[in-house]
Amino acid sequence: MPLYTLLDSPLGRLTLVGEPSADAPGGTALTALSVPEQKRGVVPAPDWIREPAAFAEAERQLKEYFAGERREFDLALAARGTAFRERVWTALDDVPYGETVSYGEIARRIGAARPAVRAIGTAIGANPLLVLRPCHRVIGADGSLTGYAGGLDRKRALLSLEGVAVAR
Repeated sequence: MPLYTLLDSPLGRLTLVGEPSADAPGGTALTALSVPEQKRGVVPAPDWIREPAAFAEAERQLKEYFAGERREFDLALAARGTAFRERVWTALDDVPYGETVSYGEIARRIGAARPAVRAIGTAIGANPLLVLRPCHRVIGADGSLTGYAGGLDRKRALLSLEGVAVAR
């Protein structure tokens, strides 16, 4: 049975979803973090258990991030996808705070052919852990802000928080 909580943030009310894990800080591994009106965002089902205490560590780290006091998250992530998607999501974890990369660069990092850029974009768009897995740091090859499941205004806000100059 999934656990969840709601957390107010500068991006709106976040929905955090997780599962019990003995190895995770705070005992909960995160499976999803969604923002309001997110494409493919999670909506808690009636039988899910609302358990704010299970997410205390994630809440603390997210608040530090939004306050500009944290650059990396130290949380257990348990999102599941195809092997290809998981390779792409792992590559996102390696994009440093305050930096951006192109979709082509992500393809190169996972050893995918250049024509795989569209599939890379689809995998990034399916990232269930917005903010925590920094898909907001992936931009177009020409430096343009491209799609973001949470909306381009949120992508712009996250990059701005991290000190990345973005075009309006």
